[in-house]
Amino acid sequence: MAEPGRIEDRMRAALADLTRAERQAATHILSHFPMSALGSITTLARAADVSSPTVVRLVQKLGFKGYSDYQQALRREVEHLLVAPLSLTEGAPAHPLQGFAAQVVANIDATLAQIRPADFLGAAELLSDMNRRVVVMGGRLTHAHADYMATLLRVIRPDVSFLADHLTDWQQALLDLRAGDVAVIFDIRRYEGNAGQFAELAAAQGAEVVLITDRWLSPAVAHARHTLACQIEVPAAWDSTAAILVVVEALLAQVQGRLPDAVQDRLNRLEDMFARTKVFRAPKVGKL
Repeated sequence: MAEPGRIEDRMRAALADLTRAERQAATHILSHFPMSALGSITTLARAADVSSPTVVRLVQKLGFKGYSDYQQALRREVEHLLVAPLSLTEGAPAHPLQGFAAQVVANIDATLAQIRPADFLGAAELLSDMNRRVVVMGGRLTHAHADYMATLLRVIRPDVSFLADHLTDWQQALLDLRAGDVAVIFDIRRYEGNAGQFAELAAAQGAEVVLITDRWLSPAVAHARHTLACQIEVPAAWDSTAAILVVVEALLAQVQGRLPDAVQDRLNRLEDMFARTKVFRAPKVGKL
């Protein structure tokens, strides 16, 4: 009898405990969920480039007796997903923002459910280690999040670089990347080849890869030490990155909490530098 909980969530939570072949099959399923596993086991195994017994072992580790048992449970979940949205159309929202905001909040809740605490805390531990240099890379839709993360991370700790031009800067960054350094990579659908290549080459040089992606999982996941998968679907022609921003800010807060004295000293020195260079204009105090 399978354990309770969504199949997709259970598969994602089990990734770290799977064999290489099982993880390859699971990654393929998650990247094409749920359609990839609705066909025959032979078709799925061929698409994932694994054997049929590997697929069987994977679903058994998720608590199913076999592939047919797994498919029946998956079909029930898909039917529920198709019917559930009908209940959301009842009643008009009280505010024009409410419908969209409700989906964003639901995305944040789903993100919390699908990110393993061990991965979140593991990523924070890597970023808190002052002996490791950090390189942050974004993509077409996530370069702003990468820039934001790197900007605030530089306030917290030294040796942080942002790859502003993700088309060419990452090759140069590899020249200075040492074993033990951290590469933070943002990659959501449509996945970018540079992200996967950077992850592969950085990991080959001994760097620790932290991947911030979506629930379908960037191909870079194959080289990631820690993966933070976010929910990004909204009723629009684009994906929402609000959940990604929450994860970034929560991660930064976790890092700061691990380095309270060092961060405070760095903040004091930074504020002194701002004051000496008069980069910010002091607010005027007006009369009442």
